[in-house]
Amino acid sequence: MQTKSKHFGSPLRAVCRRMARALGAALAAGAAVTAGAAMSLLLPALPAYAEGPDYRTHLAGVTPFADPRQRVSTTQAPWSAIGRVQTELGSRCTGFLISPVLVETAAHCLWLTQPQRFVQPSSVHFLRAYSGDKFTAHARVVRFIVPPGYSPNKESLSAGLDHATLVLDHPVARPDEAFHVSTTPDDIKPGMAVVLGGYEQNMPDVITADLHCHMTGLTHDRSGNPLFSHDCAGTHGSSGAPLLYQDASGWHVLGVQVLASSAHAGGQAVPLLNSRSGTSEDLQ
Repeated sequence: MQTKSKHFGSPLRAVCRRMARALGAALAAGAAVTAGAAMSLLLPALPAYAEGPDYRTHLAGVTPFADPRQRVSTTQAPWSAIGRVQTELGSRCTGFLISPVLVETAAHCLWLTQPQRFVQPSSVHFLRAYSGDKFTAHARVVRFIVPPGYSPNKESLSAGLDHATLVLDHPVARPDEAFHVSTTPDDIKPGMAVVLGGYEQNMPDVITADLHCHMTGLTHDRSGNPLFSHDCAGTHGSSGAPLLYQDASGWHVLGVQVLASSAHAGGQAVPLLNSRSGTSEDLQ
């Protein structure tokens, strides 16, 4: 459903201020803020997380017999700022740099269904620009920050908070090589061209991307947290990938991929935006 652009600004501006304040406070405290547990998704239109490595005949988030995804080069922007997030227990998702030492991903990628807790930060690794058996840089996570309101056991109530910021043990890029949280609510337009790419279940060792898709609207979880809807093809493993757009100044992040449609191309992303007050400085 298309949403008029005038409806985008106000709720998104409020939520991005709350997100920036929460992240700044957590970083200052030097601790991971976590809450809740994870189980199957309850949102009826979007029943699948976009994580996992398991191959299935039908790929959630991809229209059958109409797969537009293609392999992209991790040596070129914007894909060079993306990497694989993996744990020592074998789970893997996608993540992307928002500073030389900060990676954004989906919070549910870090959850253990048994014994119902988040993984230890030190067991999480980030492989920047991973492709086959090569990567540009590797770092271990020293802590991560999840919004206090996120509860994986109540995904339908908190899907709009399903993102995590990973703090790496050393820089893996120059500042100009990372994405910056610079998109404002006023930049968002329904129908705008976007791209989505990540390490997906049927090709988990390379980045595959849908380069010709669009923002389709703004929805909310049951607690009122906003989510971007899009028609990009992206299946299990794309969780944590950046929803991106390009303009004359370069590539920009819109949000963090967290949910995939069950029957056709499309999904939802947690907005990752900057308010006019300059809150992106808290993330540098």
